[in-house]
Order: sequence, then structure tokens, then C-alpha cells
Amino acid sequence: MEKFFYLEGGYLILAFIIMLVTLYVTTRPFMGKGAVKRGMGSVGTVLALLIGAHYWVTTERMSEVRDAFNRGEKIICESRIIRKGAQSIILSKKLGWRLDGDYFVSDAYNRPFFTARCIVYDK
Repeated sequence: MEKFFYLEGGYLILAFIIMLVTLYVTTRPFMGKGAVKRGMGSVGTVLALLIGAHYWVTTERMSEVRDAFNRGEKIICESRIIRKGAQSIILSKKLGWRLDGDYFVSDAYNRPFFTARCIVYDK
């Protein structure tokens, strides 16, 4: 459950704000009877489905990246340190990288990379 809140925390905050806006709009005098119930129910359902789908896709990609890394394949991760030019880094076991939980770490590199921000290198 901790991973869910870590991965989807920002989206949960946005969903909460969207639900507050929905509540505000559906309680205005020009809205029909039952608008609050229908509006909150439909918007809440859509948001829950979207957040759930995003979590599922992200965890599946993380699993795919982890499995590919363990097979010795190359992985591409985004580098937030370098914003100009090369914005990604290629890593593999051959280059001294290892998995530590959900993070790729290396003694030669000063920061870890989260598996959710990585993809399998196809070439």
C-alpha cells in the first residue's frame, strides 16, 4: 500500500481537488435535483478507474524492467540531474548497476534511479 501512495500521491491530491470542484459546482442553485449524487458518483468513479489503471500500468512496467535487468538486458532511465542534452542514462549489470528494492544503484553514480522511471532498451 505504501508503494501505491508513493506512486499515485500526486494524482490522489489532484483527484481530491477535482472532487471538491465537482461538489462546489453540483451544489449551485442552477443544478438539478440529484446533481450532487450523480456528479460525485460519476466523477469519483472515473477518477478511481484512471488512477487504478495508471497504478497497474506503472507496476507492470516496473516488473518488466526488473525482470529485463535480471536477465542482463539494458535499461534506460530518465536523469533529472542533466536537463540539457542527454536526459537519460543506459544502465545494466555489466556496467556495475544493481537492484536495491525498487531502485537501481551503482557505486560509480551518486544517485539511485527508481524503476518506475525506467524502460527496457530495445536495441
